[in-house]
Amino acid sequence: MDFPAWCHNDEVPVTKEEIIQIFDQLAQKFGFQTSSKENMIQLLVSQLDSRASRANAFDALISLHSSYIGGPQANFKKWYFAAQLDLDEELGYQHMKLRGGGYKRNLKLAKKRGESLKDQIKEWEIRQQEFIDQHRQFNKQGKPLKNEPLRYANYKWKLKMKQLTPHEMVRQLALYLLCWGEANQIRFTPECLCFIYKCASDYDIYTEQNNITVETPEFSYLNDVITPLYNFLKGQLKKQNSKGEWLDRNRDHKNIIGYDDVNQLFWYPEGIERIVLTTDERLVDFPLPKRYSQFKHIQWEKVFYKTFSESRSWIHCITNFNRFWIIHLAPFWFFTTYNTPTLYTKNYIQLLDNPPLDQVRYTIVAFGGTITCLIQIIATVFEWQCVPRRWPGHQTLIWRLLCLTICLLVNILPTVFILFVYGLTTYSHMAYVLSIIQMVFAILTTLLFAIRPLGGFFGSYLKTGEKKRKFTSSQSFTASFPKLQGRSKWFSYGLWIFVFTAKYIESYFFLTLSIKDPIRVLSILDLSRCHGDVLLGTYLCTLQAKITLFLIVSSDLGLFFLDTYLWYIICNCIFSIVVSLSLGTSIFTPWKNIYSRLPKRIEAKILVTSEVRAKLKPKWLISQAWNAIIISMYREHLLAIEHVQKLIYVQADALLADAKGLKAPIFFIAQDDSTYKSKEYFPKNSEAERRVSFFAQSLSTPIPEPIPIECMPSFTVLIPHYEEKIILTLNELVKCDFSRNRIPMLEYLKSLHSDDWTFFVTDTKIFAKKFIDKINDSNLPKDSENEVDTELSNANEPGMEAADGEIKESANSNDGLGEHKSSVDDLFFNLAGFSSAEHVYTIRTRIWASLRAQTLYRTIAGFMNYAEAIRLLYRIESSSMLELYGNNPAALQIDLDSMSNRKFRMLVAMQRYSNFKKEERESVDILLQTYPNVYISYLLEEKDTESGEIIYYSCLTNGTATCDELSGLRNPIFKIRLSGNPILGNGKSDNQNHSLIFYRGEYIQVVDANQDNYLEECLKIRSILSEFEELNISKEMPYVPEVDCEEIEAPVAIIGAREYIFSENIGVLGDIAAGKEQTFGTLFARTLAEIGGKLHYGHPDFLNAIFMTTRGGISKAQRGLHLNEDIYAGIMALCRGGRIKHSDYYQCGKGRDLGFDSILNFTTKIGAGMGEQLLSREYYYLGTQLPVDRFLTFFYAHPGFHLNNLFISISLHMFFILLLNLGSLNLETISCQIGKHDRITDLQTPIGCYNLEPALHWVSIFVLSIFIVFFIAFAPLIIQELLEKGLLKAVIRFLHHIISMAPLFEVFVCQTYSNSLQNDLTFGGAKYISSGRGFAITRIDFTVLYSRYATISIYSGFHIFLMLLFGTVTMWQPALLWFWITVVSLCFAPFIFNPHQYILSEFFIDYKNTLHWFSNSNSYYKTHSWAAFTKQGRARYTGYKKRRINDESEKAIRLNQYPRFWNVFLAEIFVPVALFFFNFTAYTFTNAHTGVKKTKPTNSVVRLVLVTFVPIAVNMGTLFVLFFISFVSGPIFLCCHLNLGSTIAFIAHGVSVLVYLIDFVIMWFLEGWNFKRTLILLITSIHLHIILFRILTQFLSKEFKNSKVNIAWWSGKWSNTDIGWSIVGQPIREYFVKIMEMSYFTADFLLIHILLYLQTPLLFFPFIDFWHSMMLFWLKPKSIKKDTRIFSKKQAKLRKRTVTKYTILYFLLLIILLFILIVPIIVDKYFINQQQIAKSIPMWNVIQPNKQNNNDTGPNAPTTILTTTPSLVPFMTVK
Repeated sequence: MDFPAWCHNDEVPVTKEEIIQIFDQLAQKFGFQTSSKENMIQLLVSQLDSRASRANAFDALISLHSSYIGGPQANFKKWYFAAQLDLDEELGYQHMKLRGGGYKRNLKLAKKRGESLKDQIKEWEIRQQEFIDQHRQFNKQGKPLKNEPLRYANYKWKLKMKQLTPHEMVRQLALYLLCWGEANQIRFTPECLCFIYKCASDYDIYTEQNNITVETPEFSYLNDVITPLYNFLKGQLKKQNSKGEWLDRNRDHKNIIGYDDVNQLFWYPEGIERIVLTTDERLVDFPLPKRYSQFKHIQWEKVFYKTFSESRSWIHCITNFNRFWIIHLAPFWFFTTYNTPTLYTKNYIQLLDNPPLDQVRYTIVAFGGTITCLIQIIATVFEWQCVPRRWPGHQTLIWRLLCLTICLLVNILPTVFILFVYGLTTYSHMAYVLSIIQMVFAILTTLLFAIRPLGGFFGSYLKTGEKKRKFTSSQSFTASFPKLQGRSKWFSYGLWIFVFTAKYIESYFFLTLSIKDPIRVLSILDLSRCHGDVLLGTYLCTLQAKITLFLIVSSDLGLFFLDTYLWYIICNCIFSIVVSLSLGTSIFTPWKNIYSRLPKRIEAKILVTSEVRAKLKPKWLISQAWNAIIISMYREHLLAIEHVQKLIYVQADALLADAKGLKAPIFFIAQDDSTYKSKEYFPKNSEAERRVSFFAQSLSTPIPEPIPIECMPSFTVLIPHYEEKIILTLNELVKCDFSRNRIPMLEYLKSLHSDDWTFFVTDTKIFAKKFIDKINDSNLPKDSENEVDTELSNANEPGMEAADGEIKESANSNDGLGEHKSSVDDLFFNLAGFSSAEHVYTIRTRIWASLRAQTLYRTIAGFMNYAEAIRLLYRIESSSMLELYGNNPAALQIDLDSMSNRKFRMLVAMQRYSNFKKEERESVDILLQTYPNVYISYLLEEKDTESGEIIYYSCLTNGTATCDELSGLRNPIFKIRLSGNPILGNGKSDNQNHSLIFYRGEYIQVVDANQDNYLEECLKIRSILSEFEELNISKEMPYVPEVDCEEIEAPVAIIGAREYIFSENIGVLGDIAAGKEQTFGTLFARTLAEIGGKLHYGHPDFLNAIFMTTRGGISKAQRGLHLNEDIYAGIMALCRGGRIKHSDYYQCGKGRDLGFDSILNFTTKIGAGMGEQLLSREYYYLGTQLPVDRFLTFFYAHPGFHLNNLFISISLHMFFILLLNLGSLNLETISCQIGKHDRITDLQTPIGCYNLEPALHWVSIFVLSIFIVFFIAFAPLIIQELLEKGLLKAVIRFLHHIISMAPLFEVFVCQTYSNSLQNDLTFGGAKYISSGRGFAITRIDFTVLYSRYATISIYSGFHIFLMLLFGTVTMWQPALLWFWITVVSLCFAPFIFNPHQYILSEFFIDYKNTLHWFSNSNSYYKTHSWAAFTKQGRARYTGYKKRRINDESEKAIRLNQYPRFWNVFLAEIFVPVALFFFNFTAYTFTNAHTGVKKTKPTNSVVRLVLVTFVPIAVNMGTLFVLFFISFVSGPIFLCCHLNLGSTIAFIAHGVSVLVYLIDFVIMWFLEGWNFKRTLILLITSIHLHIILFRILTQFLSKEFKNSKVNIAWWSGKWSNTDIGWSIVGQPIREYFVKIMEMSYFTADFLLIHILLYLQTPLLFFPFIDFWHSMMLFWLKPKSIKKDTRIFSKKQAKLRKRTVTKYTILYFLLLIILLFILIVPIIVDKYFINQQQIAKSIPMWNVIQPNKQNNNDTGPNAPTTILTTTPSLVPFMTVK
């Protein structure tokens, strides 16, 4: 590749030949690989050329050296000073006064040498002062040396850099790039790489100065320096077994020394000092030039340790987000306690409404300050656990803890004094004044701790690091946040002032005041008239009101957290609207004449620079660009020829050759003139119209002025690829799996893009005619590959000069098609896009479909438009070039291609390329034939002939490379050996990392393999790259000592771009996913970038390549921890001083998940990834160091969203537990008759009643709040549509979502986010989930959906259903209807959004499969079975044994880590126990005979124990008998009955189901046939089952990976289980497992039938599949195909027999269940007297009497109840 700006420039300070010579010398000296050397030469020269194209060569070299090595923003320089390498060079680490063990070792060694460290330091200080005295200019500008040591060091550094010659600069750049290019995984540890480079540089300088010639074998650098480090990192994750296989260690993050731990060792001298050799010598004790040669002797395993503990715990949320808790908990305390005086009023009487003492109220309210201090203390204690004290970068927490303790005492001691000295009834003026002072101090404490970062208190390095070198590293690498300036700063402040002003006002008046009355009435509610339980007495039932009060306050606290996020969304949208209006990107901004002004804007903002404007006529320039855009849309089959003719510039008169003969399309005027008679310029609702509309609108916004194309910086587009579809195969398009879907993919695409298909068919007919004519003329064979290759290579190469002629020719061909029409051919063309199965025809259909699906081909085709845009712009702007080449178009094309290749590279990180299957290789060949300049990086594995080990290579190839005859793959251009398998993490980040060495230029656009781009957007590339603010490099003066460059503006690290989600309108789910992505990537990104909160999310962001690659790369790669790898690049950029911007005038296309399963997989991955992020050190740095406004922006844009979903889930469960308790109160008490105008002090009637009205009314407020919180999710999408498409389209899209039941999906997504976050922090195991972005037209089996979503939502949904049912029947309110929608979502959403779920025949075939699913894997292994499902759920708690027997059942098992006991205890035992307790209180109160006279308490506790343990006991007996039968008789019967295991399992499970059904009838009987009490008993019993089984599971040993133990239990085949000595105790373990499984089986069996029976009515709804498909796919009625499946007679007969048989069984079971439920009621009512049976049973008080009179109010009320207002007792007063 040619780089003329550098290579053909006579003024370059270092020629290309000299650069190559330098690289050769370094490669020979250090043993770098030849291929890596050649690759790095190209990289360096491309960057020099890129900068030299816009500046002189010398400035280009200085600026590049400044970016990599010596400039103020160079990472190497920052590290050099942070690690005090300047002191190492002048004084030596061995003479420095280090901290910790390093200082002791230095003293010991100094004593051996007979030296004094103090004397060495004094001598150095003298030399330092002499230097300052010699440089007066430094003395004049600087302050005293002792206050600014870095200023002195920086001055010396600049002098040193200034003295470098150009050759020395190139040599340093070359050495750094060579070290980086072969660093493999060490690229993730940038400061470690800096240390390697520093040692290598010292060695190089020493050998050069002493003329020492060194020759080192190739691969020496890799083997001696990189591989030992790689082996250490690999050893942390994997271990080698006896067979030489590498297995996962299955460690959690806190036990893994990862990339960041390794890297942070090199931040401080104390870390570098730890590096020891095999001889136990320290590396720092060697002279600087000799350190590099000792690298191969370093014992890295003795060097590294954990520098941050990523322990899997919620404690990180307390430390990292301490301000979040303070901002909410303290104000909630202030608001609530001020408005709940009855809680601290002694002898409060409702008739008096007597107030408390002011001093008591104020001191109680002031306790909020104590809460604030406690939060800070807890956060500090937890920080102590996270950051090891041995790490030099830790903060001194002892002083912070001491100061916080003092602050705590100051806040709490006045409360102790006032309450204990004066009590609640004694007034003191001193106490009153003290309480006011205390409250003021508490508010100030809360404000201070809420605003100031935790890391900014008491000895912080946030500021001291600037003057003291002790914490320079932490300040430089974790807290160098770029400052917000001007509008951004005030926007940031303003946003959060608005949010919290609105939040606190709304929370106070809506939430706090709403619970004032419920707290008042519940706190004084007297429940002494309850009779309680025989065992518990009345203790628990009398506390029922207090328990309900606690639940109400807790639920209100949940809402207090939730409404902050609500106001954040609202204010963020408002601020985004303001920014949008200011930029002109909204439809409500003056869009008038955007089309009529479009030509001028194209001229000014896309094409014309000052040089071009003088040479060329504007109309010609505009026509070239505009015609190219329209022709590109025509070639993509978005426009018909008729549309194109109306849209392009054409020659007005063929005789006129100049530009005056160009006629502009009327389109520009017609679109803006409402009086103009409109024409049909685009198909209705077409993609072309949308693209042109955005292009016109975007050019009305401020855009940086483009620079000449020759001066444009060069860049690379990087696309990671693993298993994503490259090109759709013909089989995938036309074949339909009739058992799962009813429409082939091609038919579905045709229905979605009907106009495009019509245009494509028309174009294909023209192509077929031309192709046949060409074959007939040339006598070529029909399957000529040359013709195919030519067709492919020209597919996206529009000849713009001949555009007019091409359109005319196509139009004529179209007109002439009638002469060649064939009805048969037309049928085939319209059906499949081709009439012949030859490759040249079928490939066109495949490409057409691939360009409308989410394929790699679409992505590459879109982003290769950059090459076309560069060629187009270069040709337009280089009029002299057109004259030069004249009639030589081939030479012109070569020059255009050369410019395109010089400025742009497409790099696909195709990790698996060498292992592709035949189909994938063919797809890649088609891709490379079409785009030969696409580069592919891949991993190559070769077996070493000597050692037999696998050697890994990172390779690069492209379409011009030759093919290997054996493999059929392209031969590599570069082949760089690696230290080992680079895929140590989750895959994507490692794939990017190994490919990163092949990028070229200054910037990288990171693109996913589901994106798209357009020619008109690619024309803006110069403006986008200008946003990096690096065009004018000549003004930089980095190496002038007298000029202080340290305060220059922070560099731009990332530029974000808008995204258009092209998968919108593809069904309701696709549109929901598209809407979320669209609003987050555009609406929120716009605001976040403005206020400094935007990060990197893997979207089509542009990255500053040098900034990012010198700081660890474009992502992070520790397995699991960095699951959401892209965001860490943004965090790294933010923490290290990089700015992140957002561009609103440029957008790329992006596809999103389309099906229920794929969207939920993506949601699970994001939720689990957030759980991992919460553990990371990056969140610790941001949470404890960011200013409060930016902290809140970061929090609510990232972790706050997920924690908000968790709070919603917690609040809902708290509310339903509250419903149980409040419902039981309402059920068992007599309510008061309260009038609208009654006062608090009025006597409540009837006398002795219970006033629950305020509490019941509060339920409506809670429901309204939750409703708003859920529906606020639609607000961003509505506002986004409103801004860009207008009110009508926003309303239509919103109604579309509502009608399509999108709210059900939103509720389910919220639950999925919450569940995945909680599961990850409890169990871990976060992993990459391939979501799959295909079209969701395939029906999924019921059991698959159930097994996937049972633990996520269905189980919890059913629990909520039972609790909500109890609440509905005990305290009915219309507001509760919203929660029935929630229940429907949690239980039925997976089935509602399943295509073709309600086809009658498929439904009952599904039922057959469900029954088989229950019985599978009991005689022999089957992958999909209930046994495997329940085992997988149990293994989350127990983990798996490592032992393998190479059984088939082990293949599907993924080794998971054993969860921490306390994590499981908190989430899976403590929380269920707490829920059970509150459930139990509601149950016992329901059975407490409140208000019933002359009755005795019943044994409700014993009743609960009986109905819970009796079924378990029966199951235990059944299992014991069946185990004996299988163990003794099993081996005998197996000879003649192979399914014995399934038979015995069927008997056991059948008995269990029957026993639990009988148990339910017994519950009903014991509760006196009272449905409400039976329901609360059932709920309580279920919760008790859960607790018992969770506790039992904790004591189980680990699971075997294979299924032989389960089969052996049922079949008695223990002899072939291959489990060794474990067979002795395994039957006992399995016995307890089966006890639990019996209950689980019953629960799943009954739950599945309930789910199916509740969906049954839909089966008989007319045309249900038709309407269901319309709802899911958003297809027009005519596009929905009828069931055209054809079955053979045998197949049809078998299906009919199956459906009939299982339909009968299905409804038979329904009748049995109804019989069990209904018959006992009839028997009780007409045949059996329950009370007589109760008296005949010895323990008769186990049965709860029914229909008792509990009205003890009015005349029956106790005489102790006050009916008159007593006199107010005055407070005692003391001085």
